[in-house]
Amino acid sequence: MKKFLIALLFAPLMAFASGGNVHLDKWPGSVSDKAALQNGAKLFVNYCLNCHGASYMRYKNLMDLGLTEQQVKDNLMFTADKIGSLMAVAARSDEQKLWFGATPPDLTILARARGEAGNAGAGADWLYTYLRSFYRDDNRPTGWNNVVFENVGMPNPLWELQGQFELNHETHKLEQLVPGKLSQAEYDKSISDLVGFMVWMGEPQQEFRQKLGLIVLAFLAVLFVVAYALKKEYWKDIH
Repeated sequence: MKKFLIALLFAPLMAFASGGNVHLDKWPGSVSDKAALQNGAKLFVNYCLNCHGASYMRYKNLMDLGLTEQQVKDNLMFTADKIGSLMAVAARSDEQKLWFGATPPDLTILARARGEAGNAGAGADWLYTYLRSFYRDDNRPTGWNNVVFENVGMPNPLWELQGQFELNHETHKLEQLVPGKLSQAEYDKSISDLVGFMVWMGEPQQEFRQKLGLIVLAFLAVLFVVAYALKKEYWKDIH
């Protein structure tokens, strides 16, 4: 019963993250790059928070990225007026279900959930590839499709930055139809920053946890040396 309830909880995330067996590009970013995470946060609130919530995250948590409270209020708070408010989507879930046929999933832990879903590739790799794989498809209700997530219900929210692509069905590669505001390299960097923010958002303390783990291992190594020396001294008359 417990496993069944957990499956129900993550079902919307798994549906959002499902896709075929395609090559996943390696995410080149890092959660240690605070400037990149800040840019990712800006992209997230401008392009993702319109439909997808991050309702397990509070705006005040963005200060952990090196931002001041005033910077968060002036540049990143569009759906709330208090720094302690949750990063919830402005639209109501019943309205979204009516408009889209289903409520868009919350994105707070999507990167982490995708990485633990047992599919090929980590969550960051999947997101990095997915957000760079949209193409125009007149057979879809939204006019968009995705190489990684076939028949995706979501249009490309970043098409103005990336431009528009079509899928060459012979080579199975994307070919640009209309250029975007950013070059391909600039767009890839922006997506890397956005993915980095989503990875960080899924576990904001992961960098601290990793550093703490190294400190604990170093402490245990020193303790082992001291304990071994004490054992040698204690048993020297017997051995």
